[in-house]
Amino acid sequence: MSEVHRDGGSERRAFPVLYTPQVTATVRFYERLGFSRRVQHPSEGEPEFVGMVRDSAELAVAHSDIPARQDVGSVAADGPFELFVLLGDVDGTVRELREQGVPVVREPFDMPWGERVATLADPSGNRVAVASPVDSTRS
Repeated sequence: MSEVHRDGGSERRAFPVLYTPQVTATVRFYERLGFSRRVQHPSEGEPEFVGMVRDSAELAVAHSDIPARQDVGSVAADGPFELFVLLGDVDGTVRELREQGVPVVREPFDMPWGERVATLADPSGNRVAVASPVDSTRS
């Protein structure tokens, strides 16, 4: 895994941080959606922070007690956001994740603009929309 700031901190990027009491389970959920670990702290043992990447998309998973330990308050359990992940085969992915026990909030359906979308819940209950083109092969 690479360092958090590869080039001394001059790299400009933005990414969401998902706070959860279940860091490892949440990281495994996003690994199933094609994300890989970019950085982990601590590097050994149970992680408190994991930076993840999938192509040009980034997100971080952090323990929900970190903000309180840093004296910045607590985080809301059900913030007003949804993570949106584009996949090659939404139907096949939803079927596979359901078999692994992932909650499916809404089954795949076709949107008028040509995407097939389903909504899942990660281990902390965050809503994750997964989508693929309507014309993709349905498994």
